[in-house]
Amino acid sequence: MSTGWTVAVLGTGLMGGPMAANLAAAGHSLRVWNRTLEKAKTAGDGVTVCTTAEQAVRGARAVVVMLSSGPVCEAVLFGSGGAAAAMDRGASLIVMSSVSLDEAQAMARTARNMGLVWMDAPVSGGTVAAKAGTLSIMAGGDADEIAAVHPVLSAMGTVTHVGPDGSGALTKLVNQLLVASTICAVSEALLLARQGGADPARVRQALMGGFAGSRILELHGARMIAGDFTPGGPAKYQIKDTGAARTLAQSLGLDLPLLELADQLFTDLVAHGGGDLDHSALILELERRNGLRPKALI
Repeated sequence: MSTGWTVAVLGTGLMGGPMAANLAAAGHSLRVWNRTLEKAKTAGDGVTVCTTAEQAVRGARAVVVMLSSGPVCEAVLFGSGGAAAAMDRGASLIVMSSVSLDEAQAMARTARNMGLVWMDAPVSGGTVAAKAGTLSIMAGGDADEIAAVHPVLSAMGTVTHVGPDGSGALTKLVNQLLVASTICAVSEALLLARQGGADPARVRQALMGGFAGSRILELHGARMIAGDFTPGGPAKYQIKDTGAARTLAQSLGLDLPLLELADQLFTDLVAHGGGDLDHSALILELERRNGLRPKALI
């Protein structure tokens, strides 16, 4: 007898598509919806493609949301004709998009008032981990409710319960602060190495074995050296998250200069045409600032 759930996935883009495929591969009965219908058709065989979000969620035991932003999630779920109204009471609404703390807490209140189970469960690991099913999932909500949806979450990665409603969204902002500032540091380091006359590829190789080694130096450093900025995490989404983190820090009276600088650098990259490039393309913005022709690190 199949132990799979009926699961709906709203949003099948760069991240949501492979996440949906892994859910289907784990034996769940999957319905998918995407604003661009053609993208929904990439989720794999045996997946039901729905023309509306309401059609996808109706009768689903769990609904996974992987849309581009908090306002988009709010509109699709709770706006006029929103999908949440079509969900069965007691079904689990799992918002895995990167949203602000305020947005997560507001949507949580709305969902729970509608009789739904809520969790904000954003992810880290990028498209590589999404395809491999090894995402780091940071979940906010009730511990028992999160444990109950383990068959769904475990198909996409490893879940950590980090606290009550909104805690997952907060943890993702912390994650993005670390990611953005580290990308900035790696970009500066490789640019300094190159302009100083060293082979940045060899410098990166040497650094990987010491305290400076990191996943970002390993993966994004390689992208910078190759000049391959095919989007895994588009820069335009980076500033959505760093901007939300800045707003939260300001509301808490915190002065976080690294966050301020990282947000400004990524904002400038997007303003100069890099929004659809991978966030590792930040090195191009540093080249522009220094009067260097943006190019691959060779």
